[in-house]
Amino acid sequence: MATWHAALTVVVLAAGGIPPKNMATSPKAVVSPDSGVPMDSPMPPLAGNTGWLNTAPLTAKDLQGKVVLIDFWTYTCINWRRTLPYLHAWIDRYGKSGLVLVGVHSPEFPFEHDVDNVREMSAQIGVGYPVALDADFAVWRSFDNEYWPALYVFDAKGRLRHTQFGEGGYEEAERIIQKLLAEAGHRDIDTRLSTVNGTGADAAPDWKDLGAARTDGFASPGGIVGGERHLYTAPKKLGHNQWGLSGTWTVDDRRARAEAAGGRIVYRFHARDLNLVMGPATRGGAARFRVLLDGKPPGPSHGVDVDEAGNGTAKDQRMYQLIRQVGPIGDRQFEIEFLDPGAEAWSFTFG
Repeated sequence: MATWHAALTVVVLAAGGIPPKNMATSPKAVVSPDSGVPMDSPMPPLAGNTGWLNTAPLTAKDLQGKVVLIDFWTYTCINWRRTLPYLHAWIDRYGKSGLVLVGVHSPEFPFEHDVDNVREMSAQIGVGYPVALDADFAVWRSFDNEYWPALYVFDAKGRLRHTQFGEGGYEEAERIIQKLLAEAGHRDIDTRLSTVNGTGADAAPDWKDLGAARTDGFASPGGIVGGERHLYTAPKKLGHNQWGLSGTWTVDDRRARAEAAGGRIVYRFHARDLNLVMGPATRGGAARFRVLLDGKPPGPSHGVDVDEAGNGTAKDQRMYQLIRQVGPIGDRQFEIEFLDPGAEAWSFTFG
């Protein structure tokens, strides 16, 4: 994997007992691993969804005669976020020629089951195309899907012609889209490839500086005390991919919650971007925070959700981009301090 996902707690599982994967793909990786849906098979049913955004309910029959992209996503997934500029480019460019994009939002975290959260975040990041809400993973199971992001491309006859799991493979996917539109009789296709320049959390990863890693290195003295309020002490020294807590926290198998102002998380990482899935414990709340990089304000290496001094406010339950390094990438020490109680942190992602 070229980007990676690190749980704050011992285990973070998707809701409903489904073991999906956040998947990233380097430019040299295979773009279409085997899936549970055989090539040339008809589109699995979209039935079993828990609702729709931006459209009246759709069925596979409603999509007949169209070239259709079915895109599995969840709004906190950094790997999916970096595919979004391509999805926008393709629907803007080919929508008038018969391309239809349908998102399937299959939530990773419990707060992503909240329809208001999904609706609000969709508006913020520009998801205006039809979205099937898949809170029970019924559509996920009908596709036998395993990944975020996952793209399934169906021709105008409703047959599966291409899959892409994880980031990358954009040129091949767009060529397939052009080919299927031509097969459907559309002759107005511009065969030049789209030029995409994502910004903020949507920007492409810096592949050469990324490495695969797995983080379970909790380093605060005494280890994690699960399920109860506990006063943690930050480790005196962190090794690569180690992290710790300071202050009063409650840590369960899904999240870590700051029970008092001044709760801190420290993390030693090696990546260009550092993102944290976090937010207030309840909708409508807010938690101020301050970020440091190697003990200092991040300056020009701040992410889109903090200023150069490292200050920010978590008002939504979502992914926050906190660090985007400029210059050479090396081992750095990250620290976030929550200035208000009640903030919940779920997982780090890196790019």
